[in-house]
Amino acid sequence: MSVEEPIISFENITKTYTLYKSDQERFKALFLNSKHFKKHIALNDISFQVKKGESVGIIGDNGAGKSTILKMITGVTYPDTGSIVVRGKVAALLELTAGFSLEMTGRENIYLKGYILGLNDKYIATIEQGIIDFAELGDYIDQPVRTYSSGMKMRLGFAINISIDPDILVIDEALSVGDGKFQKKCKDKIAEVIGQNKTVLFVSHSMSGVKEVCQRAIYLKQGKIMFDGSVDEAFEMYQSNKAAAKK
Repeated sequence: MSVEEPIISFENITKTYTLYKSDQERFKALFLNSKHFKKHIALNDISFQVKKGESVGIIGDNGAGKSTILKMITGVTYPDTGSIVVRGKVAALLELTAGFSLEMTGRENIYLKGYILGLNDKYIATIEQGIIDFAELGDYIDQPVRTYSSGMKMRLGFAINISIDPDILVIDEALSVGDGKFQKKCKDKIAEVIGQNKTVLFVSHSMSGVKEVCQRAIYLKQGKIMFDGSVDEAFEMYQSNKAAAKK
């Protein structure tokens, strides 16, 4: 990859979701050509680029399109129109338990998740023990994941995703893993990865949290980019718009 090429590039991205009132209405739309649904434009012709080593905060109200951007970067969903380029290995601290097989053991799921992330056996073997130690699952690592509590599954998912030496780290601040002690351990590990000049996308409502991690912020409103620049200016516009909306 040349120095000039961005590690993430969104060009004229639009994404629309179809919303149904019930599963019955969804069924009717599929088979009976029912028109009882609403369209929601999650992203409306947005463009931005992120350079290698940049840390970028993404801010905005719920429903502004923040999660849709993260899901597109991780390949969970795709745009209706536009072009996305992501160069490098992505670690996503979002839906941590996605892709687990409940009948497989924790150890087997380390390999399964590794394969999903494009890793080979040799590389997974080098990070396996570190994942097990970080997740603090003890003998449960060789038990079926269906026997795990939700917290245990979250810890394993976090440990896998944070251990793959990513080029791009995608974080949702709403993430909550384990008790206070383990949450601090997670935050320290995230800070360690960020300190290695990785590219970071960080969704948050906290100005102090974004300022601690990011030099730049993108403010989204109703699927449009309202501002892309300094963290202070982004939050100033965000808070000003929120205050105006309350009047």
